[in-house]
Amino acid sequence: MITATDLEVRAGARTLLSAPGDALRIAPGDRIGLVGRNGAGKTTSLRILAGETEPYAGSVRRSGPVGYLPQDPKEGDLSVLAKDRVLSARGLDQILAQMARQQTIMAETDDERRRDQAIAKYARLEERFGTLGGYLAESEAARICNNLGLPDRVLEQELRTLSGGQRRRVELARILFAASDGTGKSDTTLLLDEPTNHLDADSISWLRTFLLNHDGGLVVISHDVDLLSDVVNRVWFLDAVRGEADVYNMNWKRYLDQRATDEQRRRRERANAEKKAGALRAQAAKLGAKATKATAAQQMLKRAEKMIDELEDERVADRTARIRFPEPAACGKTPLKASGLTKVYGSLEIFTGVDLAIDKGSRVVVLGLNGAGKTTLLRLLAGTEQPDAGTIEHGFGLKLGYFAQEHDTLDDTATVWENIRHAAPDGGEQDLRGLLGAFMFSGPQLEQPAGTLSGGEKTRLALAGLVSSAANVLLLDEPTNNLDPVSREQVLDALRSYTGAVVLVTHDPGAAAALDPQRVILLPDGAEDHWSDDYQEIIELA
Repeated sequence: MITATDLEVRAGARTLLSAPGDALRIAPGDRIGLVGRNGAGKTTSLRILAGETEPYAGSVRRSGPVGYLPQDPKEGDLSVLAKDRVLSARGLDQILAQMARQQTIMAETDDERRRDQAIAKYARLEERFGTLGGYLAESEAARICNNLGLPDRVLEQELRTLSGGQRRRVELARILFAASDGTGKSDTTLLLDEPTNHLDADSISWLRTFLLNHDGGLVVISHDVDLLSDVVNRVWFLDAVRGEADVYNMNWKRYLDQRATDEQRRRRERANAEKKAGALRAQAAKLGAKATKATAAQQMLKRAEKMIDELEDERVADRTARIRFPEPAACGKTPLKASGLTKVYGSLEIFTGVDLAIDKGSRVVVLGLNGAGKTTLLRLLAGTEQPDAGTIEHGFGLKLGYFAQEHDTLDDTATVWENIRHAAPDGGEQDLRGLLGAFMFSGPQLEQPAGTLSGGEKTRLALAGLVSSAANVLLLDEPTNNLDPVSREQVLDALRSYTGAVVLVTHDPGAAAALDPQRVILLPDGAEDHWSDDYQEIIELA
């Protein structure tokens, strides 16, 4: 259980959330959807509930275990096997490692006394291993991983060899493994920030069932409306306009209906109050012309202002980023070409012998199962990683713009302003301030460290950097992740209108449709084909 009392959340000088009392309470059986537009404070609030950071004011009390999945999980030691990372949720990885050491001692030592000590220690470890679920727990961890699209071969790999999407699914598997004995019977409170990112349709379906069966509390941030509709039985709506949290003790559909009703009521009350206040002001203006009536006129004006001030804030239309990709700089016929690209991590071959030519204005989608090397290919093309074999040729006039799904192009320790300055060192100050304003960054936010931004805000900042680049080849890796529906549509519109070349990696069918691709590259084989509706269906299924 988690209870937040008199919670106040700020980002710099901005108040994101003020929640008096203890309305924000998570009890067993609560399945809460934490919603609001990008920048409303959802991710920051979830980090506070998880104990990752402190609120500006108020307190948070936690009882029982908490499982927290951030948008950008920190995996720690990347030399650890994926399987051991999942098992570490119950401490099983360390026990297995200690058991293996004792087995080695038993097999190799000639010292009888030392062998007896190893046998005794092994027995104690094995007993503890059994108490924690033992080999059945290993099987359960593998089952959860498999349901999240992580086959056995991936579990035997080091984390460093996995894609960003695979590492994130390992973290989700670790949290779910810690929270359940396989049936969902648990007192763990799950705090999940965009858990469906990088999951295919089958994995999302399994996760939906898992969360429905989970006995502990749940708070989920997600732009997957179907997941919210199926799972949520309460809603916390963070209103970025009023800086408040509205609590709805109802399912998703009833919440949408109730919120629409609330906004209609607010608009109606405001319209009536403004009409009455207008009449009072008009009457005050008439009386004010007469010296003997000046006091009465002032009282009428005060009454009119009070009438407006006492109204609940009307929710005005959310601001949206005005996203337009850059006007591409002039370039030659084939600005980017790759031949024989090969990437290997240790003994694991990601792909080999990939050839591609990106012609001026071409539109290419890269497809493949999770772990096939899609993100790695874009990193090679962007120059942030080097191939183990093969070459990349930059044609005449090439200007690359790279959007990384893990926001690797941003410096988390630098401010919003410093990041845009780095992306466009030759840009004029007023032009860059105007650009950031178009992407909904202004005032104190410009001095906010990028590391404190939400996932959606990081996406907007990275896209703003692209817009300032005049790139004629865009490498886009999941550009719609973490975006609210309105911001996502802005990105899709930008894709439709951009006239430069695009290489796109996406799990979003809408992004592929907006791009209207000409070609597809299939990994890990590197085969190239003309785009067809069959490939659109593959994205929808994946």
